[in-house]
Amino acid sequence: MLVHQAYRYELDPTASQRVLLAKHAGTARFAFNWGLALCKERLEHQESVPHGAELHRLWNIFKRGNAPWWVEVSKCSPQESLRDLDRAFGNFWRGRATDKFRGRILSASISREADRWYVSLTVERERPDPVPVAGPVVGVDLGLSSFAVLSDGTVLESPKALDRSLRRLQRVSKAHSRKQRGSHNRRKSAMRLARLHRRIRNQRQDFLHQATTALAKTKSVIVVEDLNVRGMVRNRHLARHISDAGWSEFRRMLAYKTEWYGSHLVVAPRFFASSKTCSACGAVKDELDLSERAYRCAECGMVLDRDLNAARNLAHLVAGSSPDTLNACGGRVRPDVA
Repeated sequence: MLVHQAYRYELDPTASQRVLLAKHAGTARFAFNWGLALCKERLEHQESVPHGAELHRLWNIFKRGNAPWWVEVSKCSPQESLRDLDRAFGNFWRGRATDKFRGRILSASISREADRWYVSLTVERERPDPVPVAGPVVGVDLGLSSFAVLSDGTVLESPKALDRSLRRLQRVSKAHSRKQRGSHNRRKSAMRLARLHRRIRNQRQDFLHQATTALAKTKSVIVVEDLNVRGMVRNRHLARHISDAGWSEFRRMLAYKTEWYGSHLVVAPRFFASSKTCSACGAVKDELDLSERAYRCAECGMVLDRDLNAARNLAHLVAGSSPDTLNACGGRVRPDVA
């Protein structure tokens, strides 16, 4: 099958190359902000927004009298930046991202994180059609005390990258805010803060990649909840913990990895009562307080961990279904698996 796949490599530039990379990044940022200001001005005057080619023509006129340093960088740097701006406006109007690989390179982007430089390549390549995974159906209930509980009883513990580094992050941030603006010490503290943010993000990404790859390679069907993460982070008491968990990124990774490895991802209906439903008899409670960590069924007497009960209900949604006809459109949940 033909797929678009991204590769990201860390660069090891020399001191002079670092200067050139910084100049190109600064030029791209300047051109993007210049183009964005121009487009906003056109919108304020109810005029049409210039497209990518027009933006580049106007930039060529502007740079000769206002950006004498443009001769020090490649013309591709502002050109690609303005193309990104044109693409961003297009998404906005639509309501809206040795042989190491083989394929046709579609784009290459250079980025900097703290003191490190990276190149990201988007490649169009052929992947072999996956062999269907012969593993079991598994329901995945996401949480905060542990990252997820699976219907087979497995518990995925979250690294809680931000939470574990929060005190250090607060200390470094406070020290940075006290440095004099424009000073050498402030630049050093900014780099130290950026490195810490990068470390936290890498810890979270590493865990999510390992968890999603293991699930996609070993489970035939993975059933997850359709969580309203955007709405949930409005709760100021839980926002930081939810963002630290990375639920949205977890589901995004599962979506493409299940296609790669031959498994299936099923998303339960948004209002499916996985927590309030008894996974043994199907009885549904009217209310279930968040403080109740064990599910106690008044009908059959079952007592089970709340998260495990929810995960089993998710698995029951598709248990016994053919992988080619899987759906999660709701309906009465009945326990077809043990």
